Amino acid sequence: MLPLDLKEFQEKVSTHLRPWQRSFQFWVRAVDIYTGYKVFQVRVNFEKDAQKREAMWEKQHEVAADKIYNMCSDLGGFFLKVAQIIGKPDLAPAAWVRRLVTLCDQAPATPYNAIKVVLEKELGQSVDELFDRFDTNPLGSASIAQVHRARLKGDKIDVVVKIQHPGVQDLMMTDIRNLQAFALYMQKTDIKFDLYSVTKEMEKQIGYEFNFSREADAMENIRRFLYENNKKTPVLVPRVIRNMYTRRVLVMEYIDGIPILKLGDEMAKRGINPGGKVAAAAKQNILKSLTLAYGQMILRSGFFHADPHPGNILICRGSEVALLDYGQVKDLPEQLRMGYASLVLAIADNDPIKASESYRELGIDTLSKCEDEQKEMLRLAQTMFDTKLPPGVTMLQPFSEESSIKKIAVQAFPEELFSVLRTVHLLRGLSVGLGINYSCAEQWRPIAEEALYLAGRLKDKDLKRARRRGIFQRLFGR
Repeated sequence: MLPLDLKEFQEKVSTHLRPWQRSFQFWVRAVDIYTGYKVFQVRVNFEKDAQKREAMWEKQHEVAADKIYNMCSDLGGFFLKVAQIIGKPDLAPAAWVRRLVTLCDQAPATPYNAIKVVLEKELGQSVDELFDRFDTNPLGSASIAQVHRARLKGDKIDVVVKIQHPGVQDLMMTDIRNLQAFALYMQKTDIKFDLYSVTKEMEKQIGYEFNFSREADAMENIRRFLYENNKKTPVLVPRVIRNMYTRRVLVMEYIDGIPILKLGDEMAKRGINPGGKVAAAAKQNILKSLTLAYGQMILRSGFFHADPHPGNILICRGSEVALLDYGQVKDLPEQLRMGYASLVLAIADNDPIKASESYRELGIDTLSKCEDEQKEMLRLAQTMFDTKLPPGVTMLQPFSEESSIKKIAVQAFPEELFSVLRTVHLLRGLSVGLGINYSCAEQWRPIAEEALYLAGRLKDKDLKRARRRGIFQRLFGR
């Protein structure tokens, strides 16, 4: 009995120490990356030649990209989500994007034997009793769960079985608390933005992701909303298999499609020039479908899918778009939904006064550090809440002295608005990745007007005037 007791003791000690080991690994790596950039900023100032400075920056970004990639890949869990957030073409240096974009669905898979135990315990039957076929190799593995293709007993249609990794919740909560501490430091030193509130909302949203019963309800609600409010739904939503979901297992309809990151390769295979007119039209349709779906969810319903990173988007036959993974959803309070509708109109109308008013209505507390405050406030609104980058901006650089966040400090940011911010930034990352610069605010204008009109915030005459102004701007530009 002694060896068994010793083994049990060792496992308990290992489990207890694991969060501490993980925290240590994060801080050693995070401090190394951060200090590397701070030392480099001093060194690069001694180089006067602009081309040499640019080459030095590119080399520094490549070194940092390898370190960030290794940290996110080795630690997995929550840091895979961090990679999804920062590894976008409009936000991060190109070297970061090249490395981090491959981490979307590359979490280590849990061995089948361990997954089988979770599956059978949750559903109360053996795999053989439930399925005619169950692929032991997962279709993909992400930070919280992995998915397997299967076929239910006596059925002819394939399903997807989503199963939670054992023990992942405690590790991810450790990760996010470390990130919160780092965010507090960053907002006091380099980035004048309320990053801590953002990480608190992330903690709340990720906590929800561990409840697959909640995800099943969210998926059904969004599916019903989109299918009932359109002649043809802008995006496909998987159907939940009734009575086949629990807190840690979710069985849903299988949708056949190509991950959006592989769209260019698939076009090339079919003899379509990825940079040609046919490909451009297909990409436009894909973005139009996604944008319409999100405009309706956020502004008309207030209940929306809040995680449109590339790993959750499939392209199906006929350029149809499927939206997967409803673990992160947000039910936006009515006041914020109306405030955001007003901000959408301000951005679409290029109206700095209305943008400032909308910021106040949303509870975004700012401190100006520039002369032309209203102009910079509109630029900040465009940077934060539109997919089209402001004029002259090709990539967001929050450390730059010319950055809007440097000129206008965001002292307080409503936690519940973070999901909207993150969603818009992920849509922008997709648009930049597809090579299409478009404004979601301009496309959402009619939906925002409708939302404000139904709430009694826009009168008939105001609505007609707003629509005339929108038509004029579309015809003649701003």
